[in-house]
Amino acid sequence: MMGTEIRTFTTLKDLNEFLVDETSQQKALFEDYSQWLGSLLRTCEGEHKNDDWYQKSAALQKNLKGSAKKAPEPKGNGKKGGKGAESSCWIQSGSVMLSSTEQGQVEILFEAIEKINTKIQDLDKFKAAVQQLERLGLGKSVSYVVYIEDEIPKKVVLRAKSSLPSEESFKFSTELSVPGVFADFIAR
Repeated sequence: MMGTEIRTFTTLKDLNEFLVDETSQQKALFEDYSQWLGSLLRTCEGEHKNDDWYQKSAALQKNLKGSAKKAPEPKGNGKKGGKGAESSCWIQSGSVMLSSTEQGQVEILFEAIEKINTKIQDLDKFKAAVQQLERLGLGKSVSYVVYIEDEIPKKVVLRAKSSLPSEESFKFSTELSVPGVFADFIAR
């Protein structure tokens, strides 16, 4: 799921399950990208060991190990304010930046890992807010309309559930009218 979405959860338990699932997915993605980054850095070590971007990236990667809770420090290895050879791995093509180097791949992995880590932290904060709702005693008479932006819940609207008994809320009635010739066929 990407982008903007509005979901309705009928219970806090459903909302909590969604948050646990989303956090689990983000942590798995964090781990996958961290392993990919480590593998890429080991592959690049022989050729780029003395390059400034490689040394900075390797140092930052060591800080990532086991830190899905703590955001990595800004890397300063190219795209933002970098100078000389560091920023030369990117070429502007319209609104897209292109690179064909290992440095470019390392940079996008770090950027993705940082964004995923931020999402994990935001999900944890939202989980804490939901726990507070539980402590307030909001129960079965409330549904939760949640505004989700880029996989992160941002806002909740509390809606009182209908006071109709459950059997009436799913009642369905209809009438069927059939044209004359077709009605004669059905009657037989």
